Amino acid sequence: MAFAGLPFATLVTIAAALGALTVVFYILKLRRRPIAVPFSHIWERVLRDKEAESWLSRLRRLLSLLFQLLLLGVLILALGDPRLSQNLVQGRNVLVLVDTSASMKATDGSPTRLDSARDQVAAMVRGLGATDRMLIASMDSGVRPLTGMTGEAQDLTLALKELRATDTRADIRRGLRFAADSLRGLPKAELVVVSDGAFGDLDQESLKDVLGDIELRYVPVGSRNKNVAITQFSVRRYPLDKSRYEVMLEVSNTNEEPTEVELTLIGDEQVVDVSRLSLGPNERLPRFYKDLAGASRTLEAVIKLGDGTPDDLPADDHAYALMPERRRSRVLLVTDGNTYLEAALLLDEYLEVTEVTEAAYPPSGRFDVTVFDRVAPPLAEGGGAALYLNPPDTETAPVPRGKPLKDFGFDTWERKHPALRFTELGDVQVAVGNSFRPERGDKAVGASFQGPILVEGRRQGRRFMALGFDPRQSDFVMRVAWPLFILNTIDYFVAEDTGYISSFRTGEVWHIPAPSGASSAELEGPDGVRRTVPVKQGQAVFQGDQAGFYTLRVAGEEQEQTSEFAANLVDLAESRITPSPTFEVGDKRATAVSGFNAGVRRELWIYLLIAVVLASLVEWVTYHRRLTV
Repeated sequence: MAFAGLPFATLVTIAAALGALTVVFYILKLRRRPIAVPFSHIWERVLRDKEAESWLSRLRRLLSLLFQLLLLGVLILALGDPRLSQNLVQGRNVLVLVDTSASMKATDGSPTRLDSARDQVAAMVRGLGATDRMLIASMDSGVRPLTGMTGEAQDLTLALKELRATDTRADIRRGLRFAADSLRGLPKAELVVVSDGAFGDLDQESLKDVLGDIELRYVPVGSRNKNVAITQFSVRRYPLDKSRYEVMLEVSNTNEEPTEVELTLIGDEQVVDVSRLSLGPNERLPRFYKDLAGASRTLEAVIKLGDGTPDDLPADDHAYALMPERRRSRVLLVTDGNTYLEAALLLDEYLEVTEVTEAAYPPSGRFDVTVFDRVAPPLAEGGGAALYLNPPDTETAPVPRGKPLKDFGFDTWERKHPALRFTELGDVQVAVGNSFRPERGDKAVGASFQGPILVEGRRQGRRFMALGFDPRQSDFVMRVAWPLFILNTIDYFVAEDTGYISSFRTGEVWHIPAPSGASSAELEGPDGVRRTVPVKQGQAVFQGDQAGFYTLRVAGEEQEQTSEFAANLVDLAESRITPSPTFEVGDKRATAVSGFNAGVRRELWIYLLIAVVLASLVEWVTYHRRLTV
């Protein structure tokens, strides 16, 4: 016999103190309270009662005292949690790794695979031995322990209620490493993986010996695999007509049989397009929708089976995108007249253009961007970023001129720069111009072989872009690249993305643009829950696990700044929900769970307490029947 609770020496001390106190209380109970009486007849009755007291009555009182001491001893023994020595040696340390990835949302369980997994683990908890200990952890893109290593069934049962499936893939490698670290050095260590086994292709060679001597068990869940999914989704506006947009998406059939699907595009909660598609076995079908309208902010793609019946995994039947907000930008044009420049600015209906001459500069008001055409006056407050076209060689010019150039063009340019996106500059021919001598911190975005001719940088804390020639002295203004360059540069300065608007991918660490002066922000997810996230170097950092639309709020000095973005589950491997009846790690094959037999538990303290309750009930009955008093 051994004690898993209080040590034996402590129990003896408690028993001696409480036993002595019980005897004292019992003696005090036997003392008769003196009462003054007015006549002798009562005294005669008391004396007769005392003389009538027999040895049997005294024995009853002694037995009552012994009974109370016995109950006290049993209660103190229960505090020690007595257990058989062999049970202490045979206890197991079990880590249960429950898959909570997106595939566990499949509806072929009770009602989902995660619910079936929860029932399986609950049965294991009920079957824990007296000396067994268990740790429950959830596994999706990360691993989160829900309990410590404990034998308390109540704590384990409460932890099961915290399990929830996310819109991410299961990182089984991270789960195995967590299990190996948690069980290292513990006797009779077991890892139980409760999952549908949809982990994709595992490199078994790299998983060799990751678990060491840990016993591997596997509890499979799931039975069906009928699923179609949206596995790619992105949207972008047209640079020259931002009221219209195009959509690229991919629909995948993860089954071995052909199927018909219905695809619906919903913009700003209104149906934009409905189409029916035919997919072959395991086919991935890309679709490209051009020149769409009817949505200004949000776009959602929804897919369902052609016969109207739901597939087994609703989580990948939706995809979300958020187009950049079409806000009006205020542009100041400082020129003596430039028809080509004015025409390019008219192409964007969301530009408010104010035109002044150099003599009238600066006008009143604040602007997002100022375009200087062949002039470079001192920058005024409230002018925003600056675009210089052929700036003169003056002290107020943003960048010093280099040598004069003739008959040149763009020999190199940064194709991925936002200002040059969708442009082709290799054929541009320029009659005359000048190269630049960039200062420290400036960047040459485009150059002739004779020197830089397109430079960006910062002056007085504001961004600028300088072009080293007058566009009218070239064929630049006759090409589509000219208005694209002007509008892209303005969009670049006002931080509006003109490219594909791709949603964040769930399960990854997101870096969301935020004001650089903030240290934290409030993020509201699709479930309506608000949480505080850190902001580092102008980016809010968060690892998201839910698909849908998010709202980021940052408290400013004057008013709260709000931005929105979308996140998607676009993971073909996670959409392949065919359950696996077996599971292998390296050269170790998982076996079925055993040794969890619900029934009578082996903790002796439980039966000691039951004995005390029953004995107290017997004593109560005998007391009221005057058998023990």
